[in-house]
Amino acid sequence: MAAISIRNLVKRYSDGFPAVNDVSLEIADGEFVILVGPSGCGKSTLLRMIVGLEDITSGDLLIGGERMNQKAPRDRNLAMVFQNYALYPHLTVFENIAFPMRLKNVPNEEVTKRVNEAADLLQLTEHLQRKPAHLSGGQRQRVAMGRAIVRKADAFLFDEPLSNLDAKLRGQMRTEIARLQHQLGTTTVYVTHDQTEAMTLGDRIAVLRKGLLQQVGSARQLYEEPVNLFVAGFIGSPPMNFLPGRFKNGQVETPFGTVSAAGPRLSKVGDRELVILGLRPEHFEDVRLVDATKRAQGKTFTAEVDVTEWLGSQLYAYVPYDAPSEVESQLEELERELDSEQMRTQLVVALDAASRIRSGGRAELWFDPERMHVFDAASGENLTRDPDRVFELDEIERPVEAEIQAADKTEAASESKETPEKA
Repeated sequence: MAAISIRNLVKRYSDGFPAVNDVSLEIADGEFVILVGPSGCGKSTLLRMIVGLEDITSGDLLIGGERMNQKAPRDRNLAMVFQNYALYPHLTVFENIAFPMRLKNVPNEEVTKRVNEAADLLQLTEHLQRKPAHLSGGQRQRVAMGRAIVRKADAFLFDEPLSNLDAKLRGQMRTEIARLQHQLGTTTVYVTHDQTEAMTLGDRIAVLRKGLLQQVGSARQLYEEPVNLFVAGFIGSPPMNFLPGRFKNGQVETPFGTVSAAGPRLSKVGDRELVILGLRPEHFEDVRLVDATKRAQGKTFTAEVDVTEWLGSQLYAYVPYDAPSEVESQLEELERELDSEQMRTQLVVALDAASRIRSGGRAELWFDPERMHVFDAASGENLTRDPDRVFELDEIERPVEAEIQAADKTEAASESKETPEKA
């Protein structure tokens, strides 16, 4: 295991395009870091620079304190898991896992030991003599992970390993990857364009945009204190709502009425002719389901509902509104870059499933103005972000830790039930 230090790394192609542009990132020994962003942001290029498959134009890459810029991939002791599995179809599962050790002439006894240990860890023992064509997508991915494990590498590098799997299997594999990294404690860098994977897997997330590093932090930090409009729009599903606003004389004018800017979050913005207000869908509520005390602390407004979607656990309502052209054009550009659903002139609210709001009707909705983010309309900078906010340790733990512990308890309980029968 080893720490990875990325210092002012640049990758510039022959046409002058900077795929990675002055990125600096410190990854601690044993840390699980996610590189995330839309297609073309430079995340896979950065990963390939770490492993040695892309040359470094400028900057420094250190692994375990040793400079790696000129070292060949085979000399970096890194294990990479690709999107397409890269398995040898004519070899058995055993030999696919053993392949990197065969190249290094590891003794047969040691090969067998390591392969069996990896197969046991990944629940592949009964499949060791099968060929990849006879395995499911999830099993093939576990074989690729097994091949990485037996190398005893300093770090694991994952390049969108779950993108070829269906939604249910992706959820299962996320938990397996998290469990594996938790057990082995190996430094891990994981690339994905799926923000759900990013938020549920890593210790920290690094968000990239057009080769530039935007923000690094825990999932909660990025969700609650995004540094700019791009991060706010990328993290969260459905994405944050963006509305035009105006600050004047201690008041905030929004498309749904005026609210006070006297609270600690909004008061630091000051008078501004045009800003972009950010409110997450889950921060709205149906007025009829809000108690009187809480209702008085927020803003109530009436709006025409275009469409509703009832999903059992939540009700989504879509509310149209008007926005000035300069705001609409910026959000249209952000939409294209994020390949996201419509962010312009449409408010998405996620309500309690008990709500009786319906399509085509009028609805009374409520929100707390102090939960609003305020972005500069020109630069996209978050004007209400608190860079000094401290997150309690129990808030920024691994997001899947509870899920792993619950699975372990279930497995232990199952074994304890089987013991008397075996006896």
